[in-house]
Parts: sequence; structure tokens; C-alpha cells
Amino acid sequence: MKIDGNNIRPGNVIEHKGGLWRAVKTSHTQPGKGGAYLQVELKNLRDGTKLNERFRASEKVEKARLEQRDYQFLFADGDMYTFMDGETYEQIAISAEDIGDATVFLQDGMGVKIEFHDESPLGVALPDKVTLEVAETEPVIKGQTVSSSYKPATLENGIRVGVPPFVKQGDKIVVSTEEREYVSRAE
Repeated sequence: MKIDGNNIRPGNVIEHKGGLWRAVKTSHTQPGKGGAYLQVELKNLRDGTKLNERFRASEKVEKARLEQRDYQFLFADGDMYTFMDGETYEQIAISAEDIGDATVFLQDGMGVKIEFHDESPLGVALPDKVTLEVAETEPVIKGQTVSSSYKPATLENGIRVGVPPFVKQGDKIVVSTEEREYVSRAE
């Protein structure tokens, strides 16, 4: 499937220069002269090399056709993460390097989608949101209002996010796995 060069998003897998590449970071740039372009950091899924490319809106790139299958996260053993197919009970181990930054959000029993290309696993797609407990945050300061800025909080998995002043240590919150930001209080 062909997509415009400026529609590449982090996590997309494209066929480029004879290989499969995952977009790691993207940034739109509009120089003073000339047309705007998308600066994309790509990672080769076969050998791990990185490449920085510029794509203009007029360029077409081939988005790789990936098959997504439902799996359940079982456990981590060193740098290997084991998942199980819910229908066949077949287990598959994927390296932390292939999963990327998503490893911090994996929880026992979590349902994920694993992307395959020609029967080889390429990566793991997490749910959009996860519920995590606040491990540490600053206490509420008297007079601070709900509309004020967020305060820093460390979650049970070690990542830091900004949370509203009313969130306290021990609260469960919903976090966006893509943006790594606070979404809401957990019900």
C-alpha cells in the first residue's frame, strides 16, 4: 500500500531501499526556502542499522503489509519476552530490542498484537492505554488549583509522567502508551 511521504508515523513499517524499516522518530520541518518535508529516523528490522531520511508530501512510500495476530504477554526472561497465542497456545519469544520502548508497559497477562512479515515477528503493538499505579509524586500544595500545571509522578514501571495536582501516591491512573502521558484516573 502506497502512502504519502508526510503520512509516515512512528511505528510504521515501510519498504525502503530494498529492506524493511520501522519509523522510530518523525519531525515535520518547514525550511525558509523550499517545500516542507518530514525528517524520519528509520531502523532496519533485519540488521538494526539506523538511517535518517527526508520525505516530501509528493513522494510515495510503500507501507509494508503486516499480519497482526493476538497474543498474551506471559513473562520476561532477561532480554527475551515470551508471548502466547490465545487460540493455539503456541509460545513465541521476542527480544527486547525488537519490542523497543514498549517493554516498560508490558504487564502479566496483557493482550497485545504481534506484527508478522513473512511469518517472522517484527514487533509488538500495545493497547492504546494502560492502567498503572503512581509509585511516587509530590504532595498537594495548599492553594494549588485543578487548572494549574501538572506535577511530576513516577509510576510503578519506572516511567515519569505529568499528573494533575489531585493525583496522589497509590492512585491508579490511565496512561497513553503512545504519548506516555496521563489520560485520566482509573475507575
